[in-house]
Amino acid sequence: MKIIQIIPTYNESENLPKLVSALFAQEIPGFSILVVDDNSPDGTGEVAEDLSKMYPGNVMVLHRTGKEGLGKAYIQAFRYALNQGADVIGMMDADLSHPPEKLPLLIEALNKADVVIGSRYTQGGSLDKSWPFWRKALSSFGNTYARTILGLPIKDATGGYRVWRRSALEAIPFEESRSNGYVFIVELAYMAKLAGLTFAEVPIYFAERVHGDSKMSLRIQVEAALRVWQLRRIYKRRK
Repeated sequence: MKIIQIIPTYNESENLPKLVSALFAQEIPGFSILVVDDNSPDGTGEVAEDLSKMYPGNVMVLHRTGKEGLGKAYIQAFRYALNQGADVIGMMDADLSHPPEKLPLLIEALNKADVVIGSRYTQGGSLDKSWPFWRKALSSFGNTYARTILGLPIKDATGGYRVWRRSALEAIPFEESRSNGYVFIVELAYMAKLAGLTFAEVPIYFAERVHGDSKMSLRIQVEAALRVWQLRRIYKRRK
């Protein structure tokens, strides 16, 4: 089985080597990593290239010309992974918030589902203990807001730690997405639901980043809230 784990990056030069090392420490058969870098000013792209030499044939790098958004990065990476013959395609953040040690469990759960989510909100999942109450409440509200409006049958609709069967990605029109921020993650789940795909959730502890700055901004949060309603209208018209 060929597994390609996609890691989009922008200014993650300190985190990426640690994440790559931790992922390979899981000793997953057939495993490789695809880094998609948006021309990071801090040299993350060069760090990724060094890692590709350290792990020849097991770390691949896609360099993009600029910061074009998470959705476009994943669309390009999905197509690349499918063209490379991947049987399983993974998604995760580069900031070490998604625990690498849980990845084998996510992959194992694909035996009973089309899409598996590393979930903060299913039983046993949790958020970083250092987060203030308002931040936890905002995260929980955003997640509940999205999954309620779109009727998603999952606890964590906004979580970006996922693995897909090849057949699952091929069953959804991911290249048609125009979402340009974290709402792309929600749209993928909605596409999967409408395609009749099955979900499973594995509980994770979502850690706070140690190095670098968060990519989440007020603009991205507002876009996500408005885009959820747009998604419902757009896909309703397509039926």
